[in-house]
Amino acid sequence: MLFLLAYISSVVLINFAFSAAPHLDIIWSAWGGLVFILRDMVQTRFGHGAIVAMLAALVLSYVTSDPTIALASATAFAVSECIDWLVFTITKRPLHDRLWISSALSIPIDTFIFFGLIDALTPAVVITALLSKFAGVTAVWLIMAWRLRKQAIAG
Repeated sequence: MLFLLAYISSVVLINFAFSAAPHLDIIWSAWGGLVFILRDMVQTRFGHGAIVAMLAALVLSYVTSDPTIALASATAFAVSECIDWLVFTITKRPLHDRLWISSALSIPIDTFIFFGLIDALTPAVVITALLSKFAGVTAVWLIMAWRLRKQAIAG
């Protein structure tokens, strides 16, 4: 439940931050990595129910943030969630691999859609967003792979 609340709160807060202080877009784009980690944790725990959490976060974002930011976030999340859903549904690989594969496909698309729609598609912002998101997802992948190896050795 902690990851669920942290995920919804992070989406709302990051959208509010982009609305309130758009000149700090590099900072907010780095924060995006946390959102992807939390999304992966929510997906791991709740499966496709993560879409309900995303919808709740986007409704709250629309109420608390600039509607343009909320719409850009909703569009980017919708596309990336569809990619994630396809990877999780079609791929038969272990969970940690599906998380990384889905992120490798969805992170660049999400990044370009969101920053393109809010007119902040600059090299610095894109690079910061991509690096933070991939660093976070890779950290989650490494932790999950380590746990699997540890269980295999113990079993």
